[in-house]
Amino acid sequence: MKFLHTSDWHLGRQFHNVSLLDDQQAVLEQIIAYVEQNPVDALVIAGDIYDRSVPPTTAIELMNHFIDKVCGELSLPIILIPGNHDGAQRLGFAASQMKNSGLHILANFDDMLTPVVIASDVGEVAFYGMPYNDPELVRHYYQSQLASEPDASAVSIKDHDDAHKLLSERITAQFNPKQKNVLISHCFVDGAIESESERPLSIGGSDRVSHQHFVPFDYVALGHLHQPQKKGEEYIRYSGSLMKYSFSEQHQAKGMTLVELDQDGFKSATHISLTAPHQMRIIDGEMEAILAQGKSDPNRHDYLLVRLQDKHAILDPMEKLRKVYPNVLHLEKPGMLIGVDQQLGKARLARGELDMFKDFFLEAKQDSMTEAQEQAVSQVIEQLTRHTEA
Repeated sequence: MKFLHTSDWHLGRQFHNVSLLDDQQAVLEQIIAYVEQNPVDALVIAGDIYDRSVPPTTAIELMNHFIDKVCGELSLPIILIPGNHDGAQRLGFAASQMKNSGLHILANFDDMLTPVVIASDVGEVAFYGMPYNDPELVRHYYQSQLASEPDASAVSIKDHDDAHKLLSERITAQFNPKQKNVLISHCFVDGAIESESERPLSIGGSDRVSHQHFVPFDYVALGHLHQPQKKGEEYIRYSGSLMKYSFSEQHQAKGMTLVELDQDGFKSATHISLTAPHQMRIIDGEMEAILAQGKSDPNRHDYLLVRLQDKHAILDPMEKLRKVYPNVLHLEKPGMLIGVDQQLGKARLARGELDMFKDFFLEAKQDSMTEAQEQAVSQVIEQLTRHTEA
């Protein structure tokens, strides 16, 4: 039994006001191509299908095209849950009618206890979807049931860990001993590695969840964290995001996870690489060297953060950079304060009006100021300083 584990598509996302939809479409086409060439039994999406609860029309159209191709033409079941970026009720609209077409949206706690059962060469595999939740929602939904527990005072939902413990217990109570069991969840497992592009689930660490609640399952397909990783057990895994969504992810291997189950349960998890047309990269160096590098860089259209190490002011640095790297999205200038602490840097700026104007003149005219020009500018600066002090 083989299935694909993906998560955190964030369809419709923008990065520094640039739409990533074309890149997302290219990556989804790679998933389709893989499925066409490598038959699998199901495709799992562990939340954050869209980047916000009310996604743009273009993102919905892209998802619709993907479902038509995968569920319609390739007859491959898709099983998904909402993440913290998704609107669960909107995502789950008409879910019961979509099951017959092969699209299974497990968007609420009732769906959670009714698994999607797929027959395979290792017997039936039950896919349980635990939609993204917070402690308040779980507490409200199970309020009457908790009150009727034999020791109700001992059952409390204070944080995300308590909520996931309760939900996992509710699911495992439904287990059929003749079936393999897969859990799909969108949460932050304690100790896992974060990325800058993830939206926090709570403040102060109360969103952390112990992996121990997931041990009874044969495989746990996690979403929310954007770096592919395992936590606690080999079979408790994050597939990572569909593509890179921040410069902090420049060295992360993006893709999906091919999961294989056998008669004993979990057998293997294999990373399948997916590559977006534009990568996220950080380039560090001086302007002259970066411009020279850009003329022959085969990946010059990547999305870039440039850190200039030049110690002098440069006129219109972004315009210069974009002549060779058209997709520079962010610029930092750490070189301006290299070798000086904050107080010394402030002092440098306070005394350096003439020096900064000389840098500006050199950039604008491509020539140094004459002695007479320096004297004229110095007189203007002195006059302005006296006027300000008066």
